[in-house]
Amino acid sequence: MLETGSKAIDFTLPDEHGNPIALHDFKGKKVVLYFYPKDNTPGCTKQACAFKAAYEEFKREDIVVIGISKDSSASHIKFKEKYELPFLLLSDTELSVIQAYDVWKEKKLYGKTYMGVTRSTYVIDEEGVIIKTFEKASPANNAADILQYVKDIR
Repeated sequence: MLETGSKAIDFTLPDEHGNPIALHDFKGKKVVLYFYPKDNTPGCTKQACAFKAAYEEFKREDIVVIGISKDSSASHIKFKEKYELPFLLLSDTELSVIQAYDVWKEKKLYGKTYMGVTRSTYVIDEEGVIIKTFEKASPANNAADILQYVKDIR
């Protein structure tokens, strides 16, 4: 993971409609940048729905929520529509941002080793500095943990 206190790496990725979205577009706002393994899987769905449930509170705090996975934009459209997700989902099929943010790691499942996205979250301040990291973020608690952190630093 990138270190707390370091400058967030700027990037531009397509949203679910193929529109380019850049991190620097949100300068002046806090950004929650969460990386997740795959659309429509149990843990990723739980995490996305937790962000959806807390979305109005994120908006009141003037925080932008952005999810990034290696899924295609077409997959993101289906995922967003199925669960009525109100926040941005960006597609990183080339793994450029996923690797730059150091969340492409070796994983193990049922004795098999493979490379994949680790569920990780960065909170980025209004100036583009990483102020909090959540490595191995909990699908159920990640959104609530972030909101509590933001309230604690006020």
